Amino acid sequence: MQVADADYKLSGPYTHENLAVFLLHAPDRPGGRPYLTLQEALEQKKAVVYETEDVRELAIENLSDEEIYIQSGDIVKGGKQDRVLAVDFIAPAKSGKLPISAFCVERGRWRGRGAESAAEFSSSTLQISSRGAKLATRAGSSQQQVWEQVAESQTKLSSALGAEVVDEASVTSLQLTLEHTKVQESIEAHVKALSGIADQKPDVIGYAFAINGRFNSADAYSSHALFKKLWPKLLSASATEAVSELQPDEKFEQPKTEDVLAAMQGAQQSGKTEQKEVQPRVRLLTQQAPQGAYFRTLDSGRAEALVHESWVSST
Repeated sequence: MQVADADYKLSGPYTHENLAVFLLHAPDRPGGRPYLTLQEALEQKKAVVYETEDVRELAIENLSDEEIYIQSGDIVKGGKQDRVLAVDFIAPAKSGKLPISAFCVERGRWRGRGAESAAEFSSSTLQISSRGAKLATRAGSSQQQVWEQVAESQTKLSSALGAEVVDEASVTSLQLTLEHTKVQESIEAHVKALSGIADQKPDVIGYAFAINGRFNSADAYSSHALFKKLWPKLLSASATEAVSELQPDEKFEQPKTEDVLAAMQGAQQSGKTEQKEVQPRVRLLTQQAPQGAYFRTLDSGRAEALVHESWVSST
């Protein structure tokens, strides 16, 4: 069945507890050469993300000869407050400092934390982990909405795990909550069960998932190589949301392939399309409908090649 301009074939569901994952199969897209991910670039010291003292904007510098892909929802740790990057972004080789939109995912702190630098961000190993936070970050413009979604995620995780999962170093930090030992232990079984489902499947370029039997989100990329780089971070975020939404006594049926495809099509075939030039290199198309939102990221430096498309349910 066709979604956007690709004929995706879905396999699955691959399930663990209340999380069901479907793999999206399609050929690599034209221009789909792999990028460095932000996580790779920071770990390899090939990029720096700078604090600007503007809550809604940071700066990134690509020090390498490779291109770096930053995904909306990537959390960067450190600075004067942990942030979530608000837009898909491509940092060209030897880019110099480039501004990038962000939201705060840690309320109150405005100084260095412990031994961390207040001037730079040290890592990007995690993503925002809830459907509501994705919509607030990608489709919204309100810092208050993002804070509310962070607080809701922390509350749901604490309730599901029967223990507070905030860190005294900064109780409002989503990053520190997602790093919490109890949270990481709670998703370990999901990750172990599902992390290898795309192995030996070179035509997988994305995934969709459902929680408690209901479609949640889907993401597809320009190439299998880029998807595989991002897969551990994506699975971790999906598993974390599944843990926060677990209702042990609830009975539900897993969705069928046609249900997932219908939800994806519904999100992108209704509503007005809005276009935004995020930077000279990146153009973002957004469609919002009552049932969901669809986001499409194009790389103008590669003849408008599709880099990432994402579907998020509103219900």
